Amino acid sequence: MPTSSKKKLQEKIIQTLKTIYDPELPVDIYELGLIYEININAEKKEVHIVMTLTTPNCPVAEELPAQVQHAVQALDEVKKAKVELTFTPPYNLERLSETARLLLHF
Repeated sequence: MPTSSKKKLQEKIIQTLKTIYDPELPVDIYELGLIYEININAEKKEVHIVMTLTTPNCPVAEELPAQVQHAVQALDEVKKAKVELTFTPPYNLERLSETARLLLHF
């Protein structure tokens, strides 16, 4: 996959992630800064996403990563998606995008 195609896929993945919302906040998980990494293996059509949650005790700790995996894997360009949950570094409000800050009135 040429670099431009890889970049287009990454943008498509980001747009997909922006459709998934934290159940307690009116902001999507990408703008919240819950996505730490998006790694694409173009040859194998595999995507590895490293993400976190707002707290380790988040009530959707099992559901949200699975939702991310299913949404990304549903893309035509992706054969397999894997989501890794991490709490290192711990989530903090500095990860919020400007859009999220405006929506949450920060």
